[in-house]
Amino acid sequence: MKQHTIADSFTFTGKGLHTGLNLTARFLPAKENFGVRICRVDLEGKPCYEALADYVSETSRGTVLERGEWKVSTVEHMLSALYAMGVDNCLVEVDGPEIPILDGSAKYFVEAVQRVGLQEQNAGQKVFVVRHKMEFTNPDTGSKIELLPDDEYSLDVLIGFNSPVLGNQYASLSALSDYVQDIASARTFCFVREVEPLLKLGLVKGGDLQNAVVIYDQIMSQSDFDALADRLGQPHQDANRLGYLCQLNYDNEPARHKLLDLIGDLSLLGYRIQGKVIATRPGHTSNTAFCRQLRKEVTRTEVLPPVYNEAQKPVLDTKDILNLLPHRYPMLFVDKVIEMTDNLIVGVKNFTTNEPFFTGHFPGEPIVPGVLLLEAMAQAGGLLVLHNKPDVGHYSTYFLKINNAKFRQKVVPGDTLLLRLEITEPIRRGIVTMQGYCFVGERIAAEAELTAQIVKNK
Repeated sequence: MKQHTIADSFTFTGKGLHTGLNLTARFLPAKENFGVRICRVDLEGKPCYEALADYVSETSRGTVLERGEWKVSTVEHMLSALYAMGVDNCLVEVDGPEIPILDGSAKYFVEAVQRVGLQEQNAGQKVFVVRHKMEFTNPDTGSKIELLPDDEYSLDVLIGFNSPVLGNQYASLSALSDYVQDIASARTFCFVREVEPLLKLGLVKGGDLQNAVVIYDQIMSQSDFDALADRLGQPHQDANRLGYLCQLNYDNEPARHKLLDLIGDLSLLGYRIQGKVIATRPGHTSNTAFCRQLRKEVTRTEVLPPVYNEAQKPVLDTKDILNLLPHRYPMLFVDKVIEMTDNLIVGVKNFTTNEPFFTGHFPGEPIVPGVLLLEAMAQAGGLLVLHNKPDVGHYSTYFLKINNAKFRQKVVPGDTLLLRLEITEPIRRGIVTMQGYCFVGERIAAEAELTAQIVKNK
């Protein structure tokens, strides 16, 4: 899948949930690999940082990002909408410390993206593929988040409160394509008993029945109930009637909103996720803590290894490769190609004990020479740049330069080598630059930046 940005800009003006300030947020298209960045245009120098879990500073009643004087709160609804709608790159300019709350859901952000549309970009999406079970537990809150391997991104959320009105609820999203209908309109919620303490903390100054689902589950005196309504600028209601103080958009709207928040918080990974999320009692604190754990995993692996299914039909088989490359035994080091786009290729090379170079490299300890790992990457790169030429037999690729070559682990007989090459710059005058990686299993065996020239044969 390619990266996308919004096709045109759009703007929202509204009050902040916690600050009560009148705020304007402008959303603009952004270049490839930009990510979602938030710029505080009201601060000197207009500081701008990517929305990443590294910058989470507070999670008491929303997700707050902070670095120095740059601070932006209540980002989760906006991020949830952008992620679900497939926006990878976007610049968000805001003139205050908070994103406007609007109606407390992601609905209006989604509608704006639908209105302006998406612009496809050349770079491929950055995807974190879940290969094994990962989990996070917060014993203080009873929150637990599990991440499991799956073919798509899906989420199951279970919430539970000690409340006669809101007890246990469940929400599920099997595919992001259902987000608009099933999740986007779910509003944030709070309990009446929480409002007074939050007001004393200087929060929810912009809260009302238009931007939150308010739950009344503990009877208070009519006078106190009326006084609280006056502080919030809301009409008086019967203090003896427990329940929701507004009409619900969904029967299980609180659970759906928790799922909405979870998508927004996990988008702080900076990667799209291919996996299934199962969350019990999720909250911003647990969501973002788990996301920081995932970011460490991404940093540790540096580059995510390709997914290889041996039963998968190859994009190019051995016969196709022989038609594209001049190499022959014993110098052909790509057995098949399992993935290919205009800018990226994934090839496979199986090393057996019968390889001729193992006889002397080294006796008693056979190891694939590092120079042959570079050759394998170069051949895969050659397939990438030659496969779509109409008269491919008249062209060859030749090394010009190898930069930053690193060899991280031995490759030995029996290893299956995955070759991942990506074009990093536009091809000009027949010169192509690619970043290459060799993987054995989930670990990088070698990497290098390769520059080659596409030459027409005489």
